[in-house]
Order: sequence, then structure tokens, then C-alpha cells
Amino acid sequence: MTPTAETVTQARALLRARHAGALATLSKRLNGYPFGSVVDFILDEEARPIILISTLAQHTQNIDADPRVSLLVHEASADLQASARLTVIGDAARIDTTDALKARYLRYFPNAEQYFAIHDFFFYRIEPTQWRYIGGFGDIYWIAPEAARPPKGELAEIEDGVLEHMNRDHADALRAYCRHFYGMDSTDATMVGIDVDGFDVRADGELLRFDFPHPVLSGEDARKVLTALAHEARP
Repeated sequence: MTPTAETVTQARALLRARHAGALATLSKRLNGYPFGSVVDFILDEEARPIILISTLAQHTQNIDADPRVSLLVHEASADLQASARLTVIGDAARIDTTDALKARYLRYFPNAEQYFAIHDFFFYRIEPTQWRYIGGFGDIYWIAPEAARPPKGELAEIEDGVLEHMNRDHADALRAYCRHFYGMDSTDATMVGIDVDGFDVRADGELLRFDFPHPVLSGEDARKVLTALAHEARP
């Protein structure tokens, strides 16, 4: 079936709400047999997964020999066959470890600091060739990378400033979001990331995803939407 814009948004929302998945690579040791492993990941501004992996790991050696991979994420459910899931199929390649990328990764995975001290961990990005999205029974789509890609905006460039402002001046609003949308009375809530589709908050150690009602492309639009959500969240 041809995916609608709403379907693509749902697929991207599922990917954004997950920060770990099942990575499949082609085994170098076993002559191309599929090799499954689990990895943490973040997304870049084009919703491409970025993983931090060691040169000693089997999946890294597999990627260096053959870049073709897939990354599977799914909803938590007692009935996995009825739940939504997404497979990102593409080519993985090593990218530079910039200060900005390292800082963003550590906001999502603060315990990963130790990996950077080991000196054999590197970032790899998956460049999608197709998405395979299953929303439930019979709700199945192939999504081309150009359709999966989110609209471009300025939030990636101003993300650090938005986070600093929200965490310094609006911690009460972040806690209100957690309480209203997740029923969580958190004592500590910190915004760790924002993108055109929504934002992520670490609340008492748990990562929570908040989707925007529509794509947000500018800082001014983000301010308006975050303010509206705060009004909605407060009793």
C-alpha cells in the first residue's frame, strides 16, 4: 500500500520514541549469514539512526566488511504481532565524532561517557534505502527515504539554546508535561533533545517522548507550541 502522510508521521514517531533496537548485519565470520545484536541509537536532523559501536564488536566488523544493515524497533506490547514496528534498511558508515554529536549522545546515554575514554568506539550512521512500517494486522507499508525524511527547520542549529532555556527557566513546565501526559509526578525533569516532530525529557531517569501536534520548524514556533502544551498540562 502507498503510505499517507499520516502513516509516515506515525512511523517516524515510533522511531523517535525508541532509543534502542535490534541491529542486523551480514556476518563476516559466517559467510554472510544474518547476525543480530542490540544497539542504542539517537537520530540526526534527518531522522537517520546514529549508533556508537566498538571496533572489537562483531557487528562493527561486519559493517566494515559489508555496510548493509537493518534496524528494527517496535512498540512494547503483550502481542507483538499486533503492535507497530519499523525496520530501517540501509547502509551504515563511520562518521566523525564531533563535540556536538558527542554531547547530544551523552544527553540520551550519560553512562556512555566511559566508552569515549576507551578510544575504540566510533559513531556510525545508517543511511536509509527503505523503511518497512507495520502499524498492525494488514497495515503494512514500504516508505522511501525521501518520504521518511522530516521537513527541514532550524531546531537542530538552535537545540542547545532551547534546552538551556527550558531547563533553566521552565523546569516546572517540564514536570507538568510529565504529569499531564504520562501521569508521572517527577522530582527531576530535563529536556535532552528537541526536533521538528517533538522533544524528549528525562524524568527521574526515564526518557519520555512528547510529539508535537504538527511539525515545528523554527524557534518561535517551538516557543508557541511549548507554551500551549504548558497551558494544557497545568491544572
